[in-house]
Amino acid sequence: MGNSPSANSDPSTAGAFRLDGRRALVTGAASGIGEATVKELARAGASVWIADIDFAAAEALAQSVASAKALLLDVTSPESIAKGAAQLGQLDILVNNAGIGHVGSIETTEPEDFDRVMQVNVRGVYLVTRALLPLLLASQEQREAVGTIVNIASVSGLVGIKQRFAYCTSKGAVVAMTRQLAVEYPRTLRVNAICPGTVQTPFVEAYLEKFHKDNKDEMRAELRARQPVGRLGRPEEVAALVRYLASDEAAFVSGSLLTIDGGWTAA
Repeated sequence: MGNSPSANSDPSTAGAFRLDGRRALVTGAASGIGEATVKELARAGASVWIADIDFAAAEALAQSVASAKALLLDVTSPESIAKGAAQLGQLDILVNNAGIGHVGSIETTEPEDFDRVMQVNVRGVYLVTRALLPLLLASQEQREAVGTIVNIASVSGLVGIKQRFAYCTSKGAVVAMTRQLAVEYPRTLRVNAICPGTVQTPFVEAYLEKFHKDNKDEMRAELRARQPVGRLGRPEEVAALVRYLASDEAAFVSGSLLTIDGGWTAA
């Protein structure tokens, strides 16, 4: 990895939520919220592994982030995860961001669709966290800093959303895993979840292309309208919250579910 940016390289962020000398890994990191998170953590001084099943995209992103390096990682494959973990050496921050979506009620969600969503969104978080847990726990001994996990959940794990049976189920499980880990390792890990509303990402665009190809503009307007502020979120806004949760300023934050949804769950 390249050298981490100086804490004084950006006057606007000097001294604020710094992560100098820390090693981070972000899954699903080559685009969307993952990509924004890589850039934000690097800006804070961390060295970042860009873990993604799309290795070419991860490598391309690494070219533009001096303190980042691409890592081929399939979150559904224990073999892929073990191979990736062997390359790390040290880890202080894990961001479980990789995930997929699905549209359908319980009646229209086929078993294979349900299994695929759970395999990526739930089992993937379990497999990655379990494999990297020894490195995160060792962080305290090596650096006298508690290891940090940030799970990217969703408002779908907190409220019911029509036609999102499998997705809501999977994100509810991520919420439960977050809370369980926080109480299992109260002094050696900080574990929190971010629950975004609808964010403007390739993930959302792919959803619109697949399920609303003929009425994208109408559906996009509906997505904006269900969030009281009247717009979609930006990946950079979620990434800024990840940075805070990974920083020492958030030392008293663990087991928390932080919504960033334009007021959706408050309405």
